[in-house]
Amino acid sequence: MDASKNLRTFYLLVFSQVFSLIGSRISTIALSFWLFEKTGEATPLILVHFFAIIPQLITSNISGLLADRWDRRSVMVVADVGQVIGSLFLLLSFIYHAPTDSFPLWQLYLVAFIQAIFSVFQTPALNASVTMLVPDDHRVRANSILQMQGPLSGLIAPAFAGMTYAFIGVIGAMIIDLLTFIVAMVVILIVRIPNPPETAAGRALRGSLTKEIFGGFSYLYAMRPLFWLVITFTVVNLLFSAAGVITLPYLLARTGGDHAAYGVVSSLSNLGAVLGGIAIGIWGGTRPRIHTILPAVIIGAIMMTLAGMTQSVVLLGALYFLMMFPFPASNAMMMALIQTKVAPDLQGRVFGVLIQLSMLFVPISYLLVGPLVDQVLEPAVMQSGWAGFAPIVGSGAGSGMGLLLVICGSSAALLSLVVYLLPMMQNMEKNLPDYAVTPAPKSEQPLAGELSPELSPSVN
Repeated sequence: MDASKNLRTFYLLVFSQVFSLIGSRISTIALSFWLFEKTGEATPLILVHFFAIIPQLITSNISGLLADRWDRRSVMVVADVGQVIGSLFLLLSFIYHAPTDSFPLWQLYLVAFIQAIFSVFQTPALNASVTMLVPDDHRVRANSILQMQGPLSGLIAPAFAGMTYAFIGVIGAMIIDLLTFIVAMVVILIVRIPNPPETAAGRALRGSLTKEIFGGFSYLYAMRPLFWLVITFTVVNLLFSAAGVITLPYLLARTGGDHAAYGVVSSLSNLGAVLGGIAIGIWGGTRPRIHTILPAVIIGAIMMTLAGMTQSVVLLGALYFLMMFPFPASNAMMMALIQTKVAPDLQGRVFGVLIQLSMLFVPISYLLVGPLVDQVLEPAVMQSGWAGFAPIVGSGAGSGMGLLLVICGSSAALLSLVVYLLPMMQNMEKNLPDYAVTPAPKSEQPLAGELSPELSPSVN
């Protein structure tokens, strides 16, 4: 398959995934509106996110292994089929309980969990496919396009979600989600994705199931600076997830429950990410890449801190735009770094480990944030002791959640700055060799217990 046809395959895959994500986002927002109106609390919303994140923590290394060992297109097809089944079950359950308005929330949590399991298998397969479909000199642009999938769907979906929810309700939104899933699945069925050749590094990790499952972790750990960068992202993700999971209730509280205002701010947030993805695709980032990866996180964290202090809808829109603008650059450059340093037939596992480690503590934050907001921070706003925080975050509805944004944002900015200034990070790309994409002959198979050269990079 020639390079131009591979690129067309990549763009077709991305287009179909964006289309599917728009449907999913419409359904998710409609369900969020329904949940918040039904319960008036942040905790049920957070529990949906909690059950959707658990599979990423448990099965990402297994999904990465399958992305390396199986045909990557088949992995993505199975992932879409599983999500279609979950959406269909949820739709039928809502229809069944609609006459009595007694839909049991546990079924929503169950479907979120099941769909997340299948989604986990798709992400490493898609990310690892970039190496086989996109030449190296186009890879930053390709990764920036991947980073725009979610924001672009988030930019388009809120307006449609508001109209969908108003005219055809949550059931109509789920029908749209189901149809877009099917379209994405059909596209994956008709394209061809080349599989990577086996390399010496990949052959070195063959063995028992346990060895293969944890192979991505051991490979990443051998590349010590990259490993510690991933650990930094683990902590930063914890802080951003704690603040991000309350975005809908926070914005609704700050805007007095105005769904239209929420839609505008949410759209501006996603517009920032879309334009940020376009910008990094045009610019290409810095060399070394670390000078883009962590400064972008620092800027986003500062914007989140300021968003927690803001009560004006106009300023919230501007700050959410500026908060999301740098993240595509950070993520695209991080992916390009991994695709450059890691053997192609191990990238599924390494991306699986990246997802798993970055999400390590996120479920804990989801379990803690709901009760913290509903039972501690928001009630504290009405107490006399809040006077010390009022000049920073205000004293109206949403101020308690604003304080959480300030704490999380400032902590993420400080941590990222400290890690960025470490010499180990500054010299990471010089000390870690690029991986040469050359399959190893069978005779070069390492002896038992012997690391191949790719598994033992020189790290100062």
